[in-house]
Amino acid sequence: MKLKKILVWFRNDLRLHDNEMLVEAIAKSDAILPVYFFDPRHFTFTTFDTLKTGVSRTRFLLESIAALRAQFIKLGGNLQIIVGKPEEQISELVAKFEISEVYHHREVGPEETNISAMVEDVLWKQQVNLKHFIGHTLYNKEDLPFPIKDIPDVFVQFKKKTERDAIVKACIETPVSVSFIENEDWGSMPELTELGFETEVEPAATLRFNGGEEAGLAHMVELLAPGSDIYKKISTKNNSEKFSAKLSPWLASGCLSPRRVYWMIKEAEQQFGANQNFNQILLGLLYRDYYRFMFKKHGIKFFHETDFESQIQSPEQADDYHLDQWKQGKTGHPVVDKYMQELESTGYISHTGRLLVATYLVHILKVHWTNGASYFEEKLVDYSAASNWGNWANVAGAGLDLKSKMFDLDKQIKTLEVDFPGVSA
Repeated sequence: MKLKKILVWFRNDLRLHDNEMLVEAIAKSDAILPVYFFDPRHFTFTTFDTLKTGVSRTRFLLESIAALRAQFIKLGGNLQIIVGKPEEQISELVAKFEISEVYHHREVGPEETNISAMVEDVLWKQQVNLKHFIGHTLYNKEDLPFPIKDIPDVFVQFKKKTERDAIVKACIETPVSVSFIENEDWGSMPELTELGFETEVEPAATLRFNGGEEAGLAHMVELLAPGSDIYKKISTKNNSEKFSAKLSPWLASGCLSPRRVYWMIKEAEQQFGANQNFNQILLGLLYRDYYRFMFKKHGIKFFHETDFESQIQSPEQADDYHLDQWKQGKTGHPVVDKYMQELESTGYISHTGRLLVATYLVHILKVHWTNGASYFEEKLVDYSAASNWGNWANVAGAGLDLKSKMFDLDKQIKTLEVDFPGVSA
């Protein structure tokens, strides 16, 4: 009898816990082949002359994939590493290992969905099905109180109806045993140099995120430990000093499940009581869901600009001097420069910082917002297409949610003026 073998294509879902795709593949097959593709398109330059993936996120990614591979090795298998485009490499894998079906998590960004479509076309010629999973959100789409096409475009309405009428499901159990396809060559992890970076590219940073599921879960445990900063009240005197959970790098790469974070917060609430900072984390998870569902519903039509596609394909000439000063943290504005230098050094700044530097670029320097979004795509260790481009669009007034207080321009300008009175819109 022919064995059923399933290829599990990992993308931004680099974990074992709460991973429906992985658990179902194990249950529905006799053996699985876990695979990760280092797609060279992720390490090239964009039309904005920025890298698709900068060194901070690349290093975090390498650590996260190495950690996932180590977990599979403990279970008696491994993770197949391929350097190449998925649609060009997957046919050979399917033929070589007699794969019956391919499982993967569907993304919502146009570039990522296009890659899925190309892989699906290739597999169709081999009469192999590509099964889609959606495991990046707090709420499953089928559990929402409305179909995707009817999701409110205004975040406040989305939040109210979802919190009232939807439930967050329990996490899926972590697999304790896995049957792997026999494989003599699992491939080697690429070095930074193979992906186009300098040999020694390690900016001096006061903050460094370690990639991997274990590191993400350890961060959550430390975050919720009695006496940690999460139990302190949010300061209202200085926006830049608000509590930041710094969970986003692990959420963006899928090392942490949003549901796992949610239920750990709920457990802490039962033990220690309600907390403003708990609410902020849960609100952040909802924002992530909102942007992903908006991209799923609208695609690029989310961006309220008629020439958005042409702007991405052929960006309009920006004010190079002001854009470069902003990127280098040399604008002369102390708060903006502090945040931009922090971004360069660590690959991370708080949500408050992102709103401030985006406000300055778009509304003070009058540089088109897509230049900032593209730069963030390169630099952020926690880059997520929907959240990054969605947030930038709302700062610029180019998103669909223009009726809510999702972004308050007057408030951001006043915050900038506190430290730099010469600023004016």
